[in-house]
Amino acid sequence: MARKNTDKIVFEHIEVLDAGAKGVSVAKAPDGKVIFIPNVVPGDVVDVQTLKKRKAYYEGKAVRFHSYSKDRIEPICEHFGVCGGCKWQNMNYDQQLFYKQNEVKNHLQRIGKIELPTFETILGSEKQFFYRNKMEFGFSSTRWLTEDEINSNEELQNRNALGFHIPKMWDKILNITKCHLQEDPSNEIRNEIRQFANQNNLTFFNPRNHEGFLRTLMIRTASTGEIMVLIQFFKEQKENRELLLDFLAEKFPSITSLQYVMNAKPNDTIYDQNVVLYKGRNYILEEMEGLKFSINAKSFYQTNSDQAYELYKITREYAGLTGNEIVYDLYTGTGTIAQFVSKNAKKVVGVEAVPEAISDAIENAKRNNITNCDFFVGDMKVVFNEDFIRKNGKPDVIITDPPRDGMHKDVIEQILKIAP
Repeated sequence: MARKNTDKIVFEHIEVLDAGAKGVSVAKAPDGKVIFIPNVVPGDVVDVQTLKKRKAYYEGKAVRFHSYSKDRIEPICEHFGVCGGCKWQNMNYDQQLFYKQNEVKNHLQRIGKIELPTFETILGSEKQFFYRNKMEFGFSSTRWLTEDEINSNEELQNRNALGFHIPKMWDKILNITKCHLQEDPSNEIRNEIRQFANQNNLTFFNPRNHEGFLRTLMIRTASTGEIMVLIQFFKEQKENRELLLDFLAEKFPSITSLQYVMNAKPNDTIYDQNVVLYKGRNYILEEMEGLKFSINAKSFYQTNSDQAYELYKITREYAGLTGNEIVYDLYTGTGTIAQFVSKNAKKVVGVEAVPEAISDAIENAKRNNITNCDFFVGDMKVVFNEDFIRKNGKPDVIITDPPRDGMHKDVIEQILKIAP
């Protein structure tokens, strides 16, 4: 049944059928079109108010729940549903894995037209909360207001925020008090920075006007207990910068790497910026099976260290190395996988596009007394060619862990050509 709500349609008693990408579930409207609905779980029965109407589908939101799915659970985080950092806290973890696996299969089989004779099940994470080793937060002078704040009609004295972007809103930040993704002292560091900044009248960034002092905060942690904190400033205010950084160093002596960036660009990426070390080392150390890996501010490292270890063990097992093989580790990053499998290989060749990551990989190999790993920096589609293979030896095994946008077609063709 459908009824009009002002200029928008409300579909009543709609059963949610499936979970899609990015926390959005799927249902069917009475006219047969698909409805995409956030913050609901397959099995929920809801009334849906349409927000957008397209030729083949609707986008909507649940405005009333008639019954709840057996797979629904109570979210642990007070910010869930607004923040966007976590997509499925309202669904039990086993079902999360089930729907995520279905999404991967759907992409490969229905969209990619790839026949899969076997499909291994997802390896679930032992930790479902406080598992990330890297978090990035934004400062904003125009924070996102919650419904309670709006309905209170009270005049707000402070609109500063330090937290996460509201989904699809580049200029709005939700103030985060406690995040369940990274272990403490991450929450304490973030909250102390916000409080200190407010007390000392340090200005928060305004992304629309491009003004303010504090821009972003990055916190990296390691299983070794080491902590990196990097603050990105929009413009130099030497006295205020030193005031904040000295406060952090004194308040949190556990911070082993305290760094900052000055960035007046339109975007806040640091990869083309100069990172300045203020106190400690310019890296932190992570450890895995006795191997130590340095991670700097720009390094890529799998954000779930425990799960990365489990996946690396599977990679090593699948490789089936006997000690006589030449292994290529494409998109090697800081050389973690390369060094993890090196003791079972004759030689490992790692290739990576980020110069800082390769520098870390070389230093990591020296630190771990590994002598059978060679690392090269460059664009994969340019470096990985016939001449490179001739010089370094034809690989018996290729391990590839590309970025999210996948491998360039030239890289795929080269892998197929040498067919290890």
